Amino acid sequence: MSILFSRQCEYAIQAVLFLALKPEGERVPTNALTRRLKIPYHFLGKILQSLTRKGLLRSEKGPKGGFSLALPPEDITLFHIVEAIDGDAFTRSCVLGFPECSGKNPCSVHETWGKQRDQIYQMLVSRNIGEMARDMKRPEYRSKAH
Repeated sequence: MSILFSRQCEYAIQAVLFLALKPEGERVPTNALTRRLKIPYHFLGKILQSLTRKGLLRSEKGPKGGFSLALPPEDITLFHIVEAIDGDAFTRSCVLGFPECSGKNPCSVHETWGKQRDQIYQMLVSRNIGEMARDMKRPEYRSKAH
């Protein structure tokens, strides 16, 4: 588990990256995603529904149904996924959890965390899923034909 994002958010990023490698409009059933990515079925189902409600995925019911990207992968940034699942509180909250931490009342790592937080935010908004998916080297993100 990462130190910055929830397990749910990590799984969301993995699923969206996997879907980004599929041809446009190809739907992938939840059970296929759970097998390939080794994510618990019901947990992933809730994540995919959240991403669908936020407009990042499209869901089709029925025997040929499943999930696909609702937008071109180049139009989905990492930040879109993080915000959809975990929200954007990390962009303004204290890394130590002090609610009163601010520029006027800083904690001991306020300035250091602020710089790191800004760098993380810039990375999240500048990286799109299309380029990230193409750069993936993990075998579970490739089709069985490769």
